[in-house]
Amino acid sequence: MAFSPVGSEVSPEPSGSPSEEADGERELPPPPRPGEGLVAGSRLKEVMGASLSSLCLGPLAGPQRLGTLMDCLVLNYRLRQGLGRSRDGGDETQGPLRCCGCGRFLGEPVTVPCGHTYCRRCLRRELRARCRRCRGRLLPAGSTSPAAALLRTSVVLNQLAEKWFPGECERVRTGNRLEELLAQGRFREVLAVTSQALRADSGDLMLRIYRAESYVGLQEYKTAIEDLNFVISKMPNWPEVYFRKGKVLQDSGYVGDALQLFLQCLALDEDFLPAKLEVEKTLCDVLSPEKLGESLKESVWNSPHIRNKPFILGSEVAKSHCDLQLCPEQSLGGSEVPEPVSGSLNRAQSDHALNSTKDLAKEDGLKRVSSEPLLSGQEKGALLKRKLSFSEQDTVVCEDGRNKHKKQGDSIKRDMTLPFGTVPGDLIDVSDFECSLCMRLFFKPVTTPCGHTFCKGCLERCLDHAPQCPLCKESLKEYLASRKYSITELLEELIMKYLSDELHERKRIHAEETAEHSNLTKNVPMFVCTMAYPTVPCPLHVFEPRYRLMIRRSMETGTKQFGMCISDPQNGFADYGCMLQIRNVHFLPDGRSVVDTVGGNRFRVLRRGMKDGYCTADIEYLEDVKVTDEEELKKLRELHNFVYGQACSWFQNLRNKFRTQILQHFGPMPSREENIQAMPNGPAWCWWLLAVLPVDPRYQLSVLSMMSLKDRLIKIQHILTYFSRDQSK
Repeated sequence: MAFSPVGSEVSPEPSGSPSEEADGERELPPPPRPGEGLVAGSRLKEVMGASLSSLCLGPLAGPQRLGTLMDCLVLNYRLRQGLGRSRDGGDETQGPLRCCGCGRFLGEPVTVPCGHTYCRRCLRRELRARCRRCRGRLLPAGSTSPAAALLRTSVVLNQLAEKWFPGECERVRTGNRLEELLAQGRFREVLAVTSQALRADSGDLMLRIYRAESYVGLQEYKTAIEDLNFVISKMPNWPEVYFRKGKVLQDSGYVGDALQLFLQCLALDEDFLPAKLEVEKTLCDVLSPEKLGESLKESVWNSPHIRNKPFILGSEVAKSHCDLQLCPEQSLGGSEVPEPVSGSLNRAQSDHALNSTKDLAKEDGLKRVSSEPLLSGQEKGALLKRKLSFSEQDTVVCEDGRNKHKKQGDSIKRDMTLPFGTVPGDLIDVSDFECSLCMRLFFKPVTTPCGHTFCKGCLERCLDHAPQCPLCKESLKEYLASRKYSITELLEELIMKYLSDELHERKRIHAEETAEHSNLTKNVPMFVCTMAYPTVPCPLHVFEPRYRLMIRRSMETGTKQFGMCISDPQNGFADYGCMLQIRNVHFLPDGRSVVDTVGGNRFRVLRRGMKDGYCTADIEYLEDVKVTDEEELKKLRELHNFVYGQACSWFQNLRNKFRTQILQHFGPMPSREENIQAMPNGPAWCWWLLAVLPVDPRYQLSVLSMMSLKDRLIKIQHILTYFSRDQSK
């Protein structure tokens, strides 16, 4: 892997899809996957050696320079622990309304642009910059505000949550009030409230999280660790709780153990943003040149016994007597905590860590307001002597409030059954899943940034008329410009699970409507605008709502065809026209589009109609009558060659300005064909010439309707003779 020199502005090229930071648009390469030709151990030593060599050349530009080293550490840790990537925060038994981030109850649901849904707490605390399931952006492109501030609560999902699980919704509101108290530094009030609530319901994990935060604010770290251990024992795959435990250890001066917990967090969720920042800051602080000293040799990192050597930092050689275990063999799951690392990564800077807790809290990715009071020197020494939970026995809080000890290796029986696991059948009502525009069951539901949900097709039709929400009238200009109408997956899953019969009927109706729109002889959509000819390009600027809908339906059905006719004052549109084939559609930010089409078959209108504002018609296709008599065919070829030569002469005699404009718009004139009757519409050059000749559309329409190649050639000959006289004059 190539590393740029220190001080260079060039960063390493990412090896996969980038993971961008929310605050600085910095891109971090994802960790390499197992089996991609990278051996974890040698790779780690290679990256460590390159990083240290780079650091010795000059001062570090910032923590972001260690992004690749951090990714390799996470990969190495994951391989050692045998952990897989977790794309979900919980268990399937946790109920139908689950957050994609924390896996717990979906309180105040917010649907992000990719279509996945998170609880507002996960977005408000800025735990990640990308979706945990699809790694799509949680924020709209170009946004700098927190996702929770930009995206509103999903109205439909929130109503379902309030109806199905009112008790859980009340817990969420209680949690919001506790977060406000924590932000104000009122830790003792939070402790009193949470302790009283836990006496009534000792299994509420969120209350334990809030109580742990209050303990941290009061600098009662051991008790905070006990609460966090209990949460880990119940939800060992929850990345956030490992991060919180790591922050407690970091604030206590156990930097090495905190680093291992941050790696455990990232091993479960590689996009957990606050843990990334903490690992990068820790590595940046530890590997800075002033701490490494000039005695550090690059060859040390190439030793095969690197993991068995102490991590030496300058003057602290005498103090360092513990191995640097960047990738411990023991799992950090449950309530187990590794033995503290006593080298440079642990307590060498403990006094500095204790005196800078306010600064750490400000930089914390969770935006936690935790201004701990400064300690005296005696209190600091007492705090450093405190053992948190590093003995061979860990403390686990029982439901009855007593403490018991659990030996390492003993498993804790997990009780994942939550009160919101099942929805009562009498609470499932199809009216809760109806689109407010079509008053039918949601089909491909999409949720707007303002929180309202509609059928995808219904919303698109409304945006054709005005770029605003049909219900609250909030502007959706940016949403329209992105054209990313992602399906709200959770809502679609709920419909499939609880309303499968109704969904089957809804799909049947949609299939019938699609089949009707894809018929190319009955109710064919008609664009009433200009003349179109077979094989000739016809670019269109589509801005009317009715034609936006027509073009969209032509694309969705897969036919990518519609008819083109000129207007008629009596019948609405002419009796003859030409089918157009869509080659490309370029959408503009305001909903308009530039459609690149080319002419296809000619047709005659049999019956006229109307569909959703645009014209339709039953049609029959036209083909030239083939000449079979040899003598007649010979005369037809002679006429064809003569008219073709006359057309070439007329085109070459045009002024350069006109000839250039024609070539730019219609392209070059098609060459002469050997078999003049091979195509059902005759030679292509005839239609190209008819399109560029400045002739009245009614006259052109008469030529388009002809089914005899001979008659068409004679008409074109007359037109060319007329224009040739003008050229000679």
